[in-house]
Amino acid sequence: MEFRLLGTVSVDTRTGPLPLGPAKRRSLLAALLLSANTPVPVARLTDSLWGEEPPPRARGVIQGHVSRLRALLTGAEAQAYGVELVTLGDAYVLRVPETLLDYQRFEELLMLARQQRSAADTVRMLDDALSLWQGPALGGTFTEGPLQAAAHTLEESRLATVEELARAYADLGEHHRAASVLRAEAVAHPMRESLAAALILALYRAGRQSEALDWFHRTRRLLADELGIDPGHELADAYALILRGGPRPGAAPAGGTDAAGASRAGTDPAEGAGTTAPPGPRVPAAHNPSVAPHPTDLLPRAPRGFHGRNAELAALTRAAAGEAPVCLVTGPAGVGKTSLALQWAHHNPAAFPDGRLFADLRGFSETGEPALIDVLREFLLALGVAPRRVPESVSAAAALFRSLTDRRRLLVVLDNARDSATVRALLPGGTDCVTLVTSRNRLEGLIASDAARPVPLGILEPQDGTALLAGVLGEERILAEPVAARRLAELCGGLPLALRVTAARLAGRPQWTLAGLADELADERGRLTFLDVDDTGVSAALRLTVQQLPADAVRQLARLGHHPGGHFDPYTCAALAGTDPAAAAAALERLGSAHLVTETAPGRWVLHDLVRLYARGLDPASGAEALVDVLDHYIATALAAADTAEPGGEPCFVLPEGYRPAAVRDFADRAAAMHWLATERDDLARAAVAARGAGLHDRAWRIILLQWPQVVWRVRDSWAPLLELALDSARAKQDLYAESRVLNLLGWVLTEEGRTAEALTLLERSPGLAQQAGDRLGEATALINLAVVQAGQGELDRALEGCGRAVVLAREEEDRHTEMLALQHLARLQLSAHRPGDALGSARTALALGPEHEEAARRSLLLAVSGEARLALGEEDEGILLLDRAAEEAEHAGYDEGAVRALEALLRVSARAEYRTRHALALRRLTDGG
Repeated sequence: MEFRLLGTVSVDTRTGPLPLGPAKRRSLLAALLLSANTPVPVARLTDSLWGEEPPPRARGVIQGHVSRLRALLTGAEAQAYGVELVTLGDAYVLRVPETLLDYQRFEELLMLARQQRSAADTVRMLDDALSLWQGPALGGTFTEGPLQAAAHTLEESRLATVEELARAYADLGEHHRAASVLRAEAVAHPMRESLAAALILALYRAGRQSEALDWFHRTRRLLADELGIDPGHELADAYALILRGGPRPGAAPAGGTDAAGASRAGTDPAEGAGTTAPPGPRVPAAHNPSVAPHPTDLLPRAPRGFHGRNAELAALTRAAAGEAPVCLVTGPAGVGKTSLALQWAHHNPAAFPDGRLFADLRGFSETGEPALIDVLREFLLALGVAPRRVPESVSAAAALFRSLTDRRRLLVVLDNARDSATVRALLPGGTDCVTLVTSRNRLEGLIASDAARPVPLGILEPQDGTALLAGVLGEERILAEPVAARRLAELCGGLPLALRVTAARLAGRPQWTLAGLADELADERGRLTFLDVDDTGVSAALRLTVQQLPADAVRQLARLGHHPGGHFDPYTCAALAGTDPAAAAAALERLGSAHLVTETAPGRWVLHDLVRLYARGLDPASGAEALVDVLDHYIATALAAADTAEPGGEPCFVLPEGYRPAAVRDFADRAAAMHWLATERDDLARAAVAARGAGLHDRAWRIILLQWPQVVWRVRDSWAPLLELALDSARAKQDLYAESRVLNLLGWVLTEEGRTAEALTLLERSPGLAQQAGDRLGEATALINLAVVQAGQGELDRALEGCGRAVVLAREEEDRHTEMLALQHLARLQLSAHRPGDALGSARTALALGPEHEEAARRSLLLAVSGEARLALGEEDEGILLLDRAAEEAEHAGYDEGAVRALEALLRVSARAEYRTRHALALRRLTDGG
């Protein structure tokens, strides 16, 4: 068992990590672990979890989380490791041996490292210490108050350790390694002068004086711009040393002087990223594995600098273990299908003693596909057939090929196949033969007819991408700029072809830095140009794929290039291309078959970044039109979602000028509508940003404001930045209606986030703007939200007056939904003002307005206010009955917060065990959810 704080807070066991649940529970565990074996008072835990504004039920929430943690530890047999979570009065103590705490082992390794006499031993111990870090300290917690301070302290200790490691490398004379270690942290912490100074000295001592000076000036400008200060003594001294040409030690002996260094010096970094392939295909007992391979071998040479792909190599080996297997490697252009096939084919030649055949079917080549008879003739000649005995027809040649291979153990590699029919004519006849096919298309017909076993090939992970770069450029160049190398791998989208072109450009230009080329690639306008070299490149590979597509699929792809979001569905595609969803779905299937789009979930697709850039260039003139079409599609769909999620709510606005409607999906119920709003949140945000960037402000604020049901449901989910963007767009259009509506929603969000002063400033302006715009319902809603803040500030009279005015406005506009909302808040305010009779009357009026299908949360809140009012009037039986009904309706609707509120009111006047049990269950559901 191991407790981790150096990264995401977790508990690792023999059977895997414990399911700790929500962030609050992780925060509680972190607070206990930071004070392991010491009682932690509930007050300090409350401060750690909520800061200065804990909820009224904080103690109950903590009790629920402690109970769940205790159950998890018991289930993991924690007592066997000496771990126990104990209650001591008003405090909790987590008893745990220090050897099970990763931050304690980190500190112990630091202490041991500082006691070493050998720099090489120091390096090893510091490396071990830093390897315990899996990410930012206390990840997955609410780092407020004490937890924030603890996370900062741990991070400071980590950074100090990095600086110590760099000094140890310097003692070994390995200044390039010191610079590599420091650069990544200096980029992440640009204001930390000690890091910058250490990096400058390491670069200078490694003979990279110009880089050292550049880094000094960059840091100096940053300090001046951000803090208005000059460099401190460390930075200034490092700069002065360079200027006066101070002592610069020579390079260390290759590989260092220690045993570990010698081992590293003898390891080619290009070989360690997954070049060891799994065992080859099975060898039947009828053959002797020691027999020398047949001289027939048409394979091209094995790929150079192959990296990663262990999972796919293993999948090929499994796929090749069947009877007469056909293994199908598919993936997009440039993903490395041929390299994977050849790497696997070359790994174990003894597995195919009767030969290895290879044919490039050129299914995606400008030169066209070879004739099938030509491919079969080459195979037959390689197998020893005399030229004059090769049949003239394809069918006869294929039959002879199947006959000759019937009792052989042969590998046939068919590269770049365009369709299934071509492959079928070239399949060998023997049950011990293996056929390995690569294609940019999925070739589902081959799967259906010949049980081909697909091995889909995706992009490389960043670490494998950087290893591929190192295989061409050398480890030294990658270690000198590790952050830039990873950035290059990401900008190339993990596409091996793009990575190889990038490496080729850098290899021929040793004076170029990786960071410089990364900056060039970051500009989307020229990225594809930089990823082409000679006759090879991403654009050329994609062009050969696209030219095989029908016109409607090409048009769909071109329009997808202008999509501002990350995902799309057939409705979005139909809006972009001006078609219907059925035609768009068919085009997507065609594009997916060619691996130009990827389906991540049923009906949900994505484009690779480089494919998106290529697609955008297919029809650049249509970009503005496509953007408007997709923005209007989002507006229409979000309107439908909001209307389904909140059917009693009023429409937010009229449609924008020049609105172009498109097909809109239907939402079966509130759950489906809310799911769409949640799933599309990121893409809706990107669409709003794109709209503002294009000057389409009337679309930008509408797309954001239409997410209001999700904002209300997940109010604490960081909505403020997006709403501030909507506010900028509303003001850019000088639209008082829009400004008032956005201010209203933003003010309420800020209120819920505890930013009351900011909320009050915004909400005080909203009613006046709504009044100027003639938006009486908007004015009513603004007055309600303002009243909530005023009541929280102790201005109860002003809040009551504003809420009363909101009731009048909603009633005059004959809008029952808004009137019911205003009466709900008015009743709560009247109860706070010790006017239970008035509160009961307001709640009754509101309940009479709402039909039975009115939102369950609002009905529950109104019933709870009514019950509390009855209790205040001395009518205890009726009050308990109403509160019980409020809790039941909330429980039935899954509104746990309302259930907890009603049951807490019940427990203040009743000791029934049923209420206590229901309260505990609702509280557990609430804490488990967040």
